[in-house]
Amino acid sequence: MIRVVIADDQQLIRAGFRSLLESEPDIEVVGEAATGQHAVAVVAETKPDVVLMDIRMPDGDGLWATEQIVADPMLAGTHVVVVTTFELDEYVAHAIRAGASGFLVKDTEPAELIRAVRVVAVGDGLLSPGVTRRLLQRMASGAGMPVDTQATDRLTDREREVLALVGQGLTNAEIGERLFLSPLTAKTHVSRIMSKLGARDRVQLVIVAYETGLVGQGR
Repeated sequence: MIRVVIADDQQLIRAGFRSLLESEPDIEVVGEAATGQHAVAVVAETKPDVVLMDIRMPDGDGLWATEQIVADPMLAGTHVVVVTTFELDEYVAHAIRAGASGFLVKDTEPAELIRAVRVVAVGDGLLSPGVTRRLLQRMASGAGMPVDTQATDRLTDREREVLALVGQGLTNAEIGERLFLSPLTAKTHVSRIMSKLGARDRVQLVIVAYETGLVGQGR
């Protein structure tokens, strides 16, 4: 069962998300919060798999709350998806810098929101389809990721190929198909790359792929 906390200062939004998510047999909403401070407290208490985090909230906004959650070693298994009305470069960059594993806008289709919860719950990261490569490129140079991009020198040639494809947004199955590998082997490569680079999730790998110029090499 995927356990979710919803943090948004609008009760109607929280109720809508709860109704949508709890219609799925494998998702359970274990808490709600209307402020940043309350979100941190609820997440610390419930230790969910996924937090749907609004940005604009009183008493500590969603970016601040995300930073607190990501920094807590007791919440290493909790992943934050920032959900906001604003799909702007500034918010994407700040969300990723804060440690979010995903970024979606509130007009995302219901099926996409449900998919996002499932994807992030297993440790993958995602960005809204509307967040284009142009935004990623603009974000990458100033995102300030706590990742050692020079460590890419320690990657094998195959791992660099995989990282380039992660940077293009491909899933493990798609990477496997492109490189004639099984999805499990592709997943193993991604996990090893994350370990070598000290990356939290695939979103950070996307940033590294852009910062090191790997994106485009596998095309």
